[in-house]
Amino acid sequence: MRFGEKSALAAITFSILSVFSIQSPAQAVTCDTNKTIDIAEMTWPSAAALAHIHATILEKGYGCKVAIVAGDTVPTSASMLSRGTPAVAPELWTSAIEQQWAKGEAEGKVVKLADAITDGTVEGWFIPRYMVEKHPELTNAKAVIARPDLFPDPEDASKGRLYSCPPGWVCELSTSALYKALGMDAKWNLFSPGSGGALDASIARAFTRKAPILFYYWGPTGILGKYDTVQIDLGPTKPDVYACNTDKACKNPPGVTGYPSSPAIVGAAAWIKKDAPVVAGYLSKVGLSNAQISELLVYGDEKKADAATTAKNFLKTKDAVWSKWVSADVAKKVRGAVN
Repeated sequence: MRFGEKSALAAITFSILSVFSIQSPAQAVTCDTNKTIDIAEMTWPSAAALAHIHATILEKGYGCKVAIVAGDTVPTSASMLSRGTPAVAPELWTSAIEQQWAKGEAEGKVVKLADAITDGTVEGWFIPRYMVEKHPELTNAKAVIARPDLFPDPEDASKGRLYSCPPGWVCELSTSALYKALGMDAKWNLFSPGSGGALDASIARAFTRKAPILFYYWGPTGILGKYDTVQIDLGPTKPDVYACNTDKACKNPPGVTGYPSSPAIVGAAAWIKKDAPVVAGYLSKVGLSNAQISELLVYGDEKKADAATTAKNFLKTKDAVWSKWVSADVAKKVRGAVN
């Protein structure tokens, strides 16, 4: 082969390798929109932490322009439906906006990209596992209600105490309705904790002392991640009964029903899927289990950390979880930013 032919072959080979190098997935993963991706930071800890986790990965890993904005279920979904902003709601509980969201999806205004909580949210009545170990029969509502003496009210030992949901929340209605439907008023007191913080303090105090406690709670939360609890079986979920129990205008008497598992999704304005498929693809993989999110929140509770610090700790300590959502190149960039 002559020198000129060798040079030409070398040039062709270089060109081919260059094309493959340019198209390498590790180098091609960058943000595919110039728009700012505004992410709703909801008012509850799990959703707030998730907002900061995804903001960090999209900004540091993909090079997207990102903004964290304040949010809550109803105003965030209404704005997303009407104006296409915020772009993303990382943990949107759609049970309260079911009809509006379904209509928005049908009209192509919003999309569900993933289940934010892969095994569904949790609501119900709980007792410490150490109570079940002492009294194995305490696995359902009937058995627990029959033993008010095991959960005495500190202010009235002749009755048991059920710690209710904080006042003003929907769960206060559902807990009060179940209390009446189960005929607990004769031997049990329904105790209002006054606030979410006061309820948490009562639960923490009981577990620290290994004292008995029957309480309403929900997940994913740091409380359920930190303490070993057993959820009491309230029987099958009856949607119609639950809907009436939580509706002040309903004239039917309260009924017995288990708490439904509310869907919690990664919701987005439709333009994300159309104009930023790389971003949409990332967000379609980010589901976490109830246990994983509760574990994430334990750090925030114990360290009194804000959402941003909690998110950073997750990215630093749970590499095996979040790195599965992204390419090796993106993961490397994120690690460099948080470590």
